[in-house]
Formats: sequence, C-alpha cells, structure tokens
Amino acid sequence: MRILVVGGGGREHVLCWKLSQSPQVGTVYCIPGNSGIESLDKCTCINSDGDDIDFLLDFAIKEAIDFTVVGPEAPLVKGIVDSFRSKGLLILGPEKEASLLEGSKVWAKEFMREFKIPTASFEVFDNYEKACDYIERRNCPLVIKADGLAAGKGVFVTDGPGEAKEAVNQIMKEKVFGAAGSQIIIEERLSGEEASILAITDGERFWTMPSAQDHKAAYEGDTGPNTGGMGAYSPAPVMDADKIRFTEENVFVPLLEGMKKRGLVYRGIIYAGLMITEEGPQVLEFNVRFGDPEAQVIIPRFDGDITTVLKSAAGGALSGEWNWSDFAAVCVVMASGGYPGSYEKGKEIKGLSEAGALPDTFVFHAGTAN
Repeated sequence: MRILVVGGGGREHVLCWKLSQSPQVGTVYCIPGNSGIESLDKCTCINSDGDDIDFLLDFAIKEAIDFTVVGPEAPLVKGIVDSFRSKGLLILGPEKEASLLEGSKVWAKEFMREFKIPTASFEVFDNYEKACDYIERRNCPLVIKADGLAAGKGVFVTDGPGEAKEAVNQIMKEKVFGAAGSQIIIEERLSGEEASILAITDGERFWTMPSAQDHKAAYEGDTGPNTGGMGAYSPAPVMDADKIRFTEENVFVPLLEGMKKRGLVYRGIIYAGLMITEEGPQVLEFNVRFGDPEAQVIIPRFDGDITTVLKSAAGGALSGEWNWSDFAAVCVVMASGGYPGSYEKGKEIKGLSEAGALPDTFVFHAGTAN
C-alpha cells in the first residue's frame, strides 16, 4: 500500500512512524515532511507546499496513492477532502463545510448551541466598539477568540475588562491574525481543569481514544502567551470513566447527529478540547484532526495496526482492532527562543541520537531540516 501523509510537524512524524510499522504499507510519502520523517524506514519526504491542494491531488494521482491522511487543519478547511473524493481517492478527514467545526469558531459555537452540546455562553461581534461596550457591561473574566484559524494562538484568556479590550484591539484593530479576526467570540470564562478527548469516526459510528492534556502557555507555571502546545501527557487523570462516558453521550453523539441533519460528511478525527467544570465537561473548542502535541502521546499508546482503522474510517466502515496499552506517555516540546512570536531559525540541534536511544523514548521532529 502507498500512503500519503500531508504535513510536516510532530503530529505527522508520529503518524508516519506508526503507519510505516504496518505490514500492509510499502511506502509512506509525506509532504512536506521533515528530517525526522525522512530518516524513517519506508518514508520519503517531498519538499513542497502542504497546503497546495492541486499539487497534492496531482501527486496522489501520479503516484497511485492508495490512501491519504491529512495532519493539519488548513488543507481540510480549504477542501482537500472534497477535491480528492471528486477523483475517487480515499482520504481521511471531514469535507470542507464540516471542517468549519475548526475553521470557524463562530460556526462551531452556533453548531453547539443548535445541537445542545455543552459549552460556555457566548456572543459574536464584528464591530470593535460594540465588543468593547459588551466587555464593560459584563465586567468579569472573559475569553476572547478570533473566529478563523490562528495556528492555535487566537485565544485570549483574560482576567478583567482591560485585558479583554486589549485582546479585542489586537485581533480587530492590529489584525495580528489577519482575516481570521474579522469576527470574534466573547465567551464566559469557565473554571476547572482542561483535558482533550479524541475519537475516530466513519460518519456513523465512533471509537474513543485515551484522554490527554496539553499545555499551551509558553512559560513555566502556565504563564506567558498561548502557543500551539508546549507538551502533553496521556492519560489525563481528570478524565475518569464517567466523564468520558458523558463526553461520548453529550458531545460526540449529538455532533455526528448534527452533521447528518445538515447533510455533511464527517469521516476522520474528532478532537474535543474540554474544560472539566463542577457541572461536568464543557467544550472549549473542536478540532477536526489529531492535536499536536497530543498525537505524540496518544498514537504511541495504540497497540495494533493503525492503518486498518484509519483507512476503514475513511471508507465509511470503521473496522480493525481498537486496543491501547496501559502505559502513560508524556511529550515535552523543545522550541527556539521567542516562540510563539519571532524566533531564531537554522540552529543546530544536538543529542537527538542519544535521546532516541533511551528506553521507551522517541524524538519526533517538527519543522526540522538537515
């Protein structure tokens, strides 16, 4: 089998690592990939734009790709699944409109409200002055979110009106996230502990994965700006069996029912970012793909041939063995100083071979080059 993986981060590295272990797989192509993926057996990286859907489609046809897995959100939101399926190609991921679950926070919150998925109360604004007036009236801790994709950095958790209005200023006036900030959500700030729970679905059924918890703040003690994720661990002790069952019944089930009612095809990964409140789990956000770095602590715990499961979900008939090891996993991200803002590039990373030789230790790359 010839597989294409789209993306070049740590999530794609762990996907390629796991897929390449399957006896069904002959070659895994990764676009654009990274130097860590390139070093894996069976894996070949193609240095090209992972968001160029026309190139990816032409490549898949030319190389007779049997199955494609999309790592990041941007190609999904741009409609890569629709393009591939129009040519009869098997690909894992929701179609373009269903991908708005992540591509538009406004769309997602309104979807949750319509299908009674538990989430924080919210209001939507496209006017700076009206947003600031609302903040003054509320006069309480709020969360400010840019509507569109912002690489996991478009959320501001604020303690009072001053911080909230500054967040609105950055998004709507300074346009730090560009067009992604043309609309914003101002929502109630929930209290509790965060956790993530993922599932794979064929559009009808879903299978739940082990829980995880990631840490987005750049600095020690959960301080500093939000990043794409500085580390994660699995399982998350806060997600006990009752909370997982609650999430399945009150989040995943109504989500899939809502997709079907809207006539949308959702085959792929459902990522629910949760706040575990005193009233129970509340959805903070949805992603339509594996998280990064959550994938690096969840996928290594899968005990079996992941190729069968992913491929069957993409084909609309989920099958295979769904077994998970009991061991815990932790991921620590090493990033260049200055991240998530401007940071230095081209630095040499040493000690990777020594680290990778430690028992039960894996080094997954993101954006590296030889």
